[in-house]
Amino acid sequence: MQTETHTPETRHVGKMTIRRLSDREAEIRRRFDAPRSLVFEALSKPEHVARWWGPRGTTLTVTEMDFRPGGRWRFVVTKDGGEEYAFRGEYRDIEPPERIVQTFEFEGMPGAISVERLTLTEEDGTTTLAVRTSFDSLEALEGMLASGMEAGAAETYDRLEEHLRTLA
Repeated sequence: MQTETHTPETRHVGKMTIRRLSDREAEIRRRFDAPRSLVFEALSKPEHVARWWGPRGTTLTVTEMDFRPGGRWRFVVTKDGGEEYAFRGEYRDIEPPERIVQTFEFEGMPGAISVERLTLTEEDGTTTLAVRTSFDSLEALEGMLASGMEAGAAETYDRLEEHLRTLA
């Protein structure tokens, strides 16, 4: 049996904060100058997701997005040079406009499935997005942290912020 130790470690990447909560959990936080209902809409509709999901220099194709509990999603990110990366998951729970629980799997690492619990809280017209991700093992968490995903996630959320401005 693996023992969990609480090892708080916080890093700031641009406007995003990533915090290691334990040997199997991490949390990303990012604040947006937009109401929660608008942020939820940008997260839940494929026509919006395709405009912001993924780091700069990429385009996103939403090949599947059945936004309901039990529904599946699959996104393909294409870099400017044509290299593709696919991601997929299943929606487990959705409570508009405050929570989305889903699985997340990078197809380049099949079987490494994490569970993401995304919550949105609003205060004075700004929304805080918190994504708590649970991994199967310490190795899976460390692999994610070592993958460079922090920079990509920060750019992705910067793109979401830009997209939200076009919707306001």
